[in-house]
Amino acid sequence: MSSRRIARTLALQVLSQWDFNQSFLSPKTETENTIQYILKEFAPPVFKEKKFFEKLVKEILANVKEIDSLIVKYAPQWPLEKITLTDRNILRIGIFELLISPENPPRVIINEAVEIAKSFGSDTSGKFINGVLGAIYEEIKKNE
Repeated sequence: MSSRRIARTLALQVLSQWDFNQSFLSPKTETENTIQYILKEFAPPVFKEKKFFEKLVKEILANVKEIDSLIVKYAPQWPLEKITLTDRNILRIGIFELLISPENPPRVIINEAVEIAKSFGSDTSGKFINGVLGAIYEEIKKNE
C-alpha cells in the first residue's frame, strides 16, 4: 500500500471519529488528540506522509460545509445524513483533493477513493464513490 493511501486511510479514521462524535466533543482539541492517537497506533514506523495526512484532516474539517454542499449537489438522491459514515468521509477526502487541493491527477484521486471504499465500505460503496466523484470530475472538465 502506498504511503499516500495509508495517509488517506488514517485521515478516514480521524474524520469518521470526528463525524461520529462531533456533537459531543470540542472539535479542535479532540481532533488534534485523535490525529496524534491515530499516528501513534496505526501509522507504520517509517511514515513519510505525516504532513499530507494532517493537511487532509485539518483542511477538510476547515472546509467541511463547502465539501458537504458538494456531496448534496452531486448525490441529490441521498440526504447527507443517510450516506454511511464511511462513504461520506471518503467523499470528503476525494472532493477535497479534487477541488480544494488538487496535488494529484483527478483519475488518481478518484481511483484512490474507490479503492479505499472497496476496502472499508459496503459492496456498493466503490460504485457510489466513483459515481459522485466522476460527476464532479466531469463538471471540472467542462469548466476548464
